[in-house]
Amino acid sequence: MAPGLDFSDWGAKETRKGTPVVVKMENPNYSVVEIEDPDAAFRPVEKSRGKNAKQVTWVLLLKAHRAVGCVAWIATLFWALLGTIKKRLIFRQDVDMASEKLGKGILLFTVIKAFLVTSLTILAFEIIAYFNGWHYFQNPSLHIPRTSEIQGLFHLVYVTWLWFRADYIAPLIQALSKFCVALFLIQSADRMVLCLGCFWIKYKKIKPRIEGNPFKSNDVEGSGYDYPMVLVQIPMCNEREVYEQSISAVCQLDWPKDRLLIQVLDDSDDESIQCLIKAEVATWNQRGINIIYRHRLIRTGYKAGNLKSAMSCEYVQAYEFVAIFDADFQPNPDFLKQTVPHFKDNPELGLVQARWTFVNKDENLLTRLQNINLCFHFEVEQQVNSVFLNFFGFNGTAGVWRIRALEESGGWLERTTVEDMDIAVRAHLNGWKFIFLNDVKVLCEVPESYEAYRKQQHRWHSGPMHLFRLCLPAIITSKIAIWKKANLILLFFLLRKLILPFYSFTLFCIILPLTMFVPEAELPVWVICYVPVFMSFLNILPAPKSFPFIVPYLLFENTMSVTKFNAMVSGLFKLGSSYEWVVTKKAGRSSESDLLAAAERESKTTNQLQIQRGASESELTELNRLKAAPVPVKRVNKIYRKELTLAFLLLTASVRSLLSAQGVHFYFLLFQGVTFLLVGLDLIGEQMS
Repeated sequence: MAPGLDFSDWGAKETRKGTPVVVKMENPNYSVVEIEDPDAAFRPVEKSRGKNAKQVTWVLLLKAHRAVGCVAWIATLFWALLGTIKKRLIFRQDVDMASEKLGKGILLFTVIKAFLVTSLTILAFEIIAYFNGWHYFQNPSLHIPRTSEIQGLFHLVYVTWLWFRADYIAPLIQALSKFCVALFLIQSADRMVLCLGCFWIKYKKIKPRIEGNPFKSNDVEGSGYDYPMVLVQIPMCNEREVYEQSISAVCQLDWPKDRLLIQVLDDSDDESIQCLIKAEVATWNQRGINIIYRHRLIRTGYKAGNLKSAMSCEYVQAYEFVAIFDADFQPNPDFLKQTVPHFKDNPELGLVQARWTFVNKDENLLTRLQNINLCFHFEVEQQVNSVFLNFFGFNGTAGVWRIRALEESGGWLERTTVEDMDIAVRAHLNGWKFIFLNDVKVLCEVPESYEAYRKQQHRWHSGPMHLFRLCLPAIITSKIAIWKKANLILLFFLLRKLILPFYSFTLFCIILPLTMFVPEAELPVWVICYVPVFMSFLNILPAPKSFPFIVPYLLFENTMSVTKFNAMVSGLFKLGSSYEWVVTKKAGRSSESDLLAAAERESKTTNQLQIQRGASESELTELNRLKAAPVPVKRVNKIYRKELTLAFLLLTASVRSLLSAQGVHFYFLLFQGVTFLLVGLDLIGEQMS
């Protein structure tokens, strides 16, 4: 009988050791036995000894087939991803390919590529090290092997990386994390103080009140003396969806017609929209409303330039107050009666700001998350600053200004995209006081698409930093109290406009994901879990119905810090995008009162035709054609892949930091690498476009 073949040692790299021993026995079938060492004969028999050569070959072929299939699947996925990016570059709507834009973003493009390549390299090291059994990262003390334990060149490179990471990278990350945690605690303390102030206002029932009856309702002849001259301005630009309901709401304000003038300030560059707005203004003008249509041929200075041009008219000198409403705002008829009386017997009062409320806050997840932020802004920030400081940032709309306060503060300036904050700061430096009315609400919209929301947030966070550069010398040299200067510089600008996006982006979007690759610099649990959750609860208190969305809110705010940080840097260093104004896209949502008003107007079609009897039949046909619009289709909001994947990236980094089980780190690390790949490729595709 031939001796059996053993294929278990075919792949062995080491040479055989030991002395062959020949033992002669009576049975010639068993004549040769090899003993490699004294314990070899006592080792357990391996299961593979019973396999023949054909079985081993089939097993190897099967494993090779699986490996090739896995590689092919990865290649197909990568190719499909590249194809998607290519389609996005070619067929992306509302984006014009421009070499100038690509040239401006070449630096960011290079940084993204370098970061992506570095992340993938480190990921490959960790994966290979894991399969080789080098689980040094699972040891909290990070045991680095000695020279005698080095198993090869790759092992030497990996050990060198561990040493470099522990001695150079981890200390830098730890120092930066401590700095960001300190800023995080300072900002959290500021939020706590604001919330305590809001609770005190609620407990004491503090709010601005109107003393007595400011209007003589019984004396018709003398009523004009109690109704001051009010100018209402509606700045707009290509607002096809909302112009009609906005003009209609303002024209129905309950105020004497002879003491009210409405200016429709149209910056539209679309002639069809201009014709529609002109026709709407003419309709209300023929109904007896004192309304004027103004159009600028050159849109310089954006909204600030539009308001500045309107205030330069000679007839404005006859008016004492000006109320401003953006195109999507729909004030109640009693808005002026609830705001203007606060100016009576209060000559130091320069601004009365009303609160916003949103007709589409439940439209999708994005609008719900925006509602949380804006409710906290009005309920807590604006109200507390109004009661205790008599100063807050003007919201740009739904407010009434004393025209003398505007003139003495320098009027509207075209130097920033946050002209509302600019005029508020200059008025505060000139000694004017502000009042916020939390009970007076004006209906408006929040952006329903992520693209519109992102552009709005970019303008809201780049403008304040640009303004800070311009206003800092004036704040320092002003004659206001030192504590007011400290509030403007340290709290209003630095803490809430600069530090907040900086630490949020650095701590939760850079340091937290980096702890996946550098476990020596892990963040404490209270930093990544307890404090953020507690602060999110505080932010969500003004909108208690939004409690089910606290987790998406927390993740979305962290991912949006990327956009806010980018905007903050562009405004601080006066980059090209710091003076960019993109009109926020509106959907034209209508409230229940709007629908009732529309039904009432529909029932008076005959009267409308009589009002327009001066127009020819062809003009009426053309207006009907322009007004005819397709039935709006409800669109599902799709958040971009990079924001969604970045949110999951932060979530997995947080969960991994909370878990200490053996082996869990690797799987989170693998998901982290795939996420980095998706985020990086999508960012590159967007940057190239």
